[in-house]
Order: sequence, then structure tokens, then C-alpha cells
Amino acid sequence: MSFLLQLSTLLLGLSTSIAAKGLKPGQLTDFVTFGDSYTDVVNVGDGGVAWPVYAAGYANLTLHPFAKSGGTCSNLLTPRPFPSIFQSQLPAYFNASLDLNPKTTLYTQWIGTNDVGIYSLLTGSNAASIVDVTECMIEWVKVLYKKGARNFLLQNMIPLQTTILYAPDSYPNKFFNTERNTTQWTVTIRELVLSGNKLSQMMLQDVAPTLPGAHIGIFDSHSLFQDMYDNPAKYLNGTAPLNVTGAVLSCVFPLNSDDGTCTQVNGTDRDSYLWWDELHPSEQADRIVAREIAKTMTGQGSQWETWIS
Repeated sequence: MSFLLQLSTLLLGLSTSIAAKGLKPGQLTDFVTFGDSYTDVVNVGDGGVAWPVYAAGYANLTLHPFAKSGGTCSNLLTPRPFPSIFQSQLPAYFNASLDLNPKTTLYTQWIGTNDVGIYSLLTGSNAASIVDVTECMIEWVKVLYKKGARNFLLQNMIPLQTTILYAPDSYPNKFFNTERNTTQWTVTIRELVLSGNKLSQMMLQDVAPTLPGAHIGIFDSHSLFQDMYDNPAKYLNGTAPLNVTGAVLSCVFPLNSDDGTCTQVNGTDRDSYLWWDELHPSEQADRIVAREIAKTMTGQGSQWETWIS
């Protein structure tokens, strides 16, 4: 009897521990976003409506957007003339003095594309490493936690080698129009993304036990976008043939020239494309991101979410 009682107590404790992970249905009222052009709701990267706006509508939550186009985690690590999370977005959030309930507010971060890409780690444009960049992403959790935040969702990096900019058959474009080894770029960006995503997972698992009461989740953007790339018919619903290698807005440049030629797909044909341009997801792709994150935020659960605490 004593053994059965101990077993029951153990199982109950395990059940409680598992149930405590993640968000409860109906728990959230607000969410706060940090990141780059993938998440910016003003300088929208997808040529339409940004995913946080869709997600706010799908989940019936109030959005507080702080993500800025061109941003990295820290300009002290990967300097760029754009508003980074630590030098711009976090200060803007703290200066806003929002009266948010920590229990009902989710903080999201989607960063890394500019940190690992051109004019940064990929091209050796700074002295930072993928470890430095990833540690910065985790530091964001710690800083907000100290200020009272308790619910965090980190969206990992997408398979950037599937974007046109980093594909092996890429062409000179508005983002980079000089000579390069496209195959080398594809291999290197893939390794940077995979390494960064794995490092962030391991670092979050390490830091979670040191943050009592925190709920920390990972949204697997990488696997979602890979699935969209591999199985577009499950996600794209436009009136043109499905396309995961071209873009709604495609700009081809001669080498070393700023005089490019752009073509744009219009109307409902746009929703047949995975990419808006050579680097950014399309609006339809972002609707899918919004739909899945809304499931996470409402407690319904998404197959792309994993809760560490």
C-alpha cells in the first residue's frame, strides 16, 4: 500500500509538472513582439499585412508591436544601421510603460535572419560568432523576466537556404548584386541556421530552471517553413501554379549595377507564392505563421510549438 501511495504521489507530481508547461486556454489578453522585418507591422516585409496583425485577429488579443525592419539582436555584436532589439526595441518597450499583466501577456521574439546573413556572420562582416548571437537571444528572456514578464515564445530561424537570396541558383538582386559563390553561401547559411536553432534550444533548456514561474516556448519556424517548401499544396492557395522558388516581387540586377528589373505578381495569384521577395516570406506564408501562433496563444496547441517550462 505504501508503494502504491508513493507511486500515486509521483505520478500526480509528474502530471502537475507537465500540465504547468505552456499556456492555458483563454489565459492571454495581450502579446508583445520583438524582431526584424519578418515581424515589423509598419515597414511590412511581406508586401501586405504582417503576421502579428493576423495573429491578433485570429486569437482576439491586443498586439503591442516593437519589432523593426533590419533589426538584429544587438548592434554591439552585429552592427547594422537599423533598430536592434537591445539598443532600440527593448528601450522603446520599457519607455512605453505599458500596464500589462504578466500572467496574461506573451512576449515573442523572431530574430536571426539579419544576424547570420549578408553583411554579418555569413560574409564575415563583424567579429561575432553564432554563439554570441544566440546568447543575446536568450539574454532577451532574462532581461524581460527581471522586469516581470513570465510568458515567452521564441520563433527559431527559418531554413534560409530555401530563400532566393541564399539558394544555390540565386541571382544578383536588390539585397546583394556583386559576385559570390552561391553554393558556398547555401551550405554556410544552412549550417549557421541549424547551429543557431540547436544552440538556442539547448540554452533555453539550461536557463529555464533558473526562472521560476516562467513559461518558455519554442515555435519551430524552421520546420514549418521547410514543410511549406516541401508541401506547398497544404499551405498556398492562390490562383497561379504553386511556386516556392520564385517571388511575388522579383528584382534581377546586372552584376555590380543598381539598375535592376523588377516584376510583380498581382491579385490572388500572389497567394500561390511562398516568398514575397528574395528574402521575405509572402503574405500567405505569414497567414500560416499567424494561424499556428494563434493556436499556441489561445492554448489550442500547434504541432510546431514546444514548451520547455
